[in-house]
Amino acid sequence: MAFLNDQELSTAIRNADSPAWSVRAEAGRQLAGSDRIEDVADLLHRLLLDAQDTAVIQETAVALLERKDTIGLRCVLLAYSQACTNDGVDEIGAALDCNPEWMTTEGADRLIKQYCELATDQDTGVRDEAQQLLARLRPREEWARDSETDS
Repeated sequence: MAFLNDQELSTAIRNADSPAWSVRAEAGRQLAGSDRIEDVADLLHRLLLDAQDTAVIQETAVALLERKDTIGLRCVLLAYSQACTNDGVDEIGAALDCNPEWMTTEGADRLIKQYCELATDQDTGVRDEAQQLLARLRPREEWARDSETDS
């Protein structure tokens, strides 16, 4: 997490409305890594659903997932559940599916734990996405359990 001072946070918030996609994407990266994510959650959500450029969606989603915490994953799942364009769904889905961190045992275990937590989220969209993604991972979870019993 990046500790943005008030001026940096204000600049990132202002840049989230820039007409330039690259400036919005950088603002998404900065805000996603902020220790004050709760304060900018609505703005991050808007960047995750950016209708003008998929690079903004991609950069924001990747930065949120790089946090490796449940709140970042929750932001991404909420946007995934509400994405209205194929491009938005594709970019968020790619960020979820292609995170190299989740290829490690530790990363996959953390992801499964976070999905289990989010599978009971109060928001129906987050809950449904977490349950669907968790269902896709069940074979890996079962495989891990089976390999433990073989040892």
